[in-house]
Amino acid sequence: MPPSLSSRRRRQLLCAGGALAASGLLPGLQAGAQAADAWPARPVRFIVPFPPGGPVDTTARAFSQKLGEIWQQPSLVDNRAGAGGMVGAALAAKEPADGYTLFVGSIHHAVNPALQPRMTYDIERDFAPVSFAAMFPVFLVAHPSVPAGNVRELIALAKSGNGLSFGSSGNGGGTHLAGELFNMHAGIKLQHIPYKGSAPAMNDLLGGQVQLMFADAPSALQHIRSGRIKVLGVASRQRSAMLPEVPTIAESGLPEYEAYSWAALFAPARTPATVLDRINADFNTALRDAGVRQRLLTAGAEADPGTQQQMRERLRSELRKWAQVVKVADIRAD
Repeated sequence: MPPSLSSRRRRQLLCAGGALAASGLLPGLQAGAQAADAWPARPVRFIVPFPPGGPVDTTARAFSQKLGEIWQQPSLVDNRAGAGGMVGAALAAKEPADGYTLFVGSIHHAVNPALQPRMTYDIERDFAPVSFAAMFPVFLVAHPSVPAGNVRELIALAKSGNGLSFGSSGNGGGTHLAGELFNMHAGIKLQHIPYKGSAPAMNDLLGGQVQLMFADAPSALQHIRSGRIKVLGVASRQRSAMLPEVPTIAESGLPEYEAYSWAALFAPARTPATVLDRINADFNTALRDAGVRQRLLTAGAEADPGTQQQMRERLRSELRKWAQVVKVADIRAD
């Protein structure tokens, strides 16, 4: 009698397994599967390419603490600052693709490719996206002496030749780019005044040396609430939970306008898909935790969970958008 189908299939599988074992592939496949199943079996490191205390670092510390609880493994933040986030990114790109070293990137990593022609890494080629982590709303704020109460009035004022200026944290930074994008969409030319950081720019706005600023929440909120500056709009597509009564710039006459700073989680390229899936699932769980969301709000950020594919698409969109702004505004890095 011929062997049954199940018996024949069993023999085929045994033969295939023998062939794989002979070729040396089976142990590698087994090891990869076992490594993915066992992850995480030791501490996980998060490389943050900025100094301690900043918005990206604060975000990383909020979610890494929660992930440590979920994974029952230490989650360590490793600050490697320098060159607008490029030092830490270059280091992370060379780390083993095993899920034990992750990278917390920011809007800088969508802008740097257009500003820095000699980068030693490629944010798309050398990294696998995990998820966006947080969105930092940017508010268009003005000195009280500016005779405009909303975005439409500001645009009309600028078109009248008023000679308005806006301060930023420096050439090529997120607040500078938000202002240049506003110029493009509104068809105006606000004069850019770069500073070495958000604090000195805000000080000059408070003093009236500059009239406007595209400011992040930590820089702006206390002064908005005290009445020392006035807010004309929020640059993100949706209203901010921090100031829900403030209209977006998009709903104030510039429907295609959108600008915000962000932080996102990456892994080195070629990290196993099973590990990436696990990190993404646990990361989104952490970002939905009420305690984590409150810590982010306190730091001026809003939790921004999502899928790997959503992050990949948004990153490509950010790369295209800011490359165009850098080109049109002829922005040069400091």
